[in-house]
Amino acid sequence: MCCCPLQDNDMDLGALQNNLNCTVDNAYEDDLKSGRTSTLSNANPACNGEQADLLTGSDAVKRSQPLFIQASRKLKEEEEPRALSLPSIPNPFPELCSPSNSPILSSLSLGPGSPREGGSHVVKVYSEDGTCRSLEVTAGTTARHVCEMLVQKTQALHDDCWSLVEVYQHLALERYLEDHESVVEVQATWPVGGDSRFVFRKNYAKYELFKSSPQSLFPEVMVSSCQDAADKGMSHSEIVQNVLNSGSCPEIQGFLHLKEVGRKVWKRFYFSLRRSGLYYSTKGTSKDPRHLQYCVDINESNVYYITQGKKQYSTPTEFGFCIKPHKTRSGAKGLKLFCSEDEQSRTCWMAAFRLFKYGIQLYRNYQQCQARQREPTWIGTAPLRSVSDNTLVAMDFSGCTGRVIENPNEALSVALEEAQAWRKKTIHRYSLPTQLQSSPLSTVIHRTQPWFHGHISREDTQRLIIQQGLVDGVFLVRDSQRNPKGFVLSLCHLQKVKHYLILPSEEDGRLYYTMDDGQTRFTDLIQLVEFHQINRGILPCKLKHYCTSVAL
Repeated sequence: MCCCPLQDNDMDLGALQNNLNCTVDNAYEDDLKSGRTSTLSNANPACNGEQADLLTGSDAVKRSQPLFIQASRKLKEEEEPRALSLPSIPNPFPELCSPSNSPILSSLSLGPGSPREGGSHVVKVYSEDGTCRSLEVTAGTTARHVCEMLVQKTQALHDDCWSLVEVYQHLALERYLEDHESVVEVQATWPVGGDSRFVFRKNYAKYELFKSSPQSLFPEVMVSSCQDAADKGMSHSEIVQNVLNSGSCPEIQGFLHLKEVGRKVWKRFYFSLRRSGLYYSTKGTSKDPRHLQYCVDINESNVYYITQGKKQYSTPTEFGFCIKPHKTRSGAKGLKLFCSEDEQSRTCWMAAFRLFKYGIQLYRNYQQCQARQREPTWIGTAPLRSVSDNTLVAMDFSGCTGRVIENPNEALSVALEEAQAWRKKTIHRYSLPTQLQSSPLSTVIHRTQPWFHGHISREDTQRLIIQQGLVDGVFLVRDSQRNPKGFVLSLCHLQKVKHYLILPSEEDGRLYYTMDDGQTRFTDLIQLVEFHQINRGILPCKLKHYCTSVAL
């Protein structure tokens, strides 16, 4: 038996294993010292010729021949990224790693922008009765778009009074989102695991600052520029209207109660709201810069209504509001709590805060709202109109053609004549024998109407009307708590809620309803409401907007 000598390409496996271990250890040490790339064999550095022979050898390599290891991994990683060596498979958990750190998902496959900017988000919106609906929106979806989606899904009567309300339940704070605000950005400021939510609700006072008279919104005593206006020959209403149309606001001043951070005592200071921020005077009503103390940055804060001021914050009055900085995510620390003397002053402060923060954008939102009302909603059919729209005018049909009564005094006299004619017509109708008058339908038909709210308390009525806007003509009808057979018409006038008792009466076996001891009689509550939508009657104003809510 003859033994063949080992060829040059054959190596002893035992010696190879020992030499390989030494080779790897020495390779990393030499690489750290010199940074050079070399291929080692039998623990000795290879010359250039040997290295070339080893690396460019014949393709017919035997299975027993070892593979030479690259000594320097640093250079190889610089030449070719490690991520490209991994297989390109879908990432089953993309939310667990960012695109920049993911070894599988590349930025090219994600497209421009980050996932938070271009992806979809889920927004949950609640209604007044506690029902909710989840919507899938993008990062650029505004509050106006969400309201339009909910109106379409719930088949509610479309108008621009629907709004989204941001509610902090544990803080008893809420505010109405402006039409241009992004719901995703607002939701991102909420604390994780908190009880913050969006509520879908009517807000008739959203653009009342552009509709109502300037005197009712900005009292003359609270506008500091009214003194200069008298010298220029401009009235109070003219100067306020000028600043409203330009998207700015005059300087607002007046007394407010302030609760400082970490203290339980409310103090009364003289405040001034300017473009640069909110200030209060440390010396009476002085506006000297030495006596003005900076309080709040307008651009970095939001203003909220305080819904339970006396219970949670021990406010001196019921007209409290709060300024919450953006950096305050949870807890009462950092909140600026204020309290005004009446509802008019609180409305003035909050309207001025909105104008100072959003400026001309707020007026553009109002113009877009007016433009949407003029556009037809459905093609081929007449656009639906809400009874809340101020489209009812006094008409005179005594001649051959009808005409609009523009004189207020003439319109009032016509309303009184209409009321007298209505009484005579009602009495004459009751005198005619008919079986429809004894039908029980007239006693329950009002329960199908959106303005009827059934068994709700006086306190809940006040809260509901305040939430949907203290605008003249906002009303609802409810069951009376004192009289089991009676009803109550709750109406807002001059930012105050008034209640009128509706009593049923029976005469000659016929049932009718009245609010003025039988002088004006109505067969049912629907007839009563429709009459007072056209005629004021004994009420201080006509019925314009009814409080309503939808189930999501």
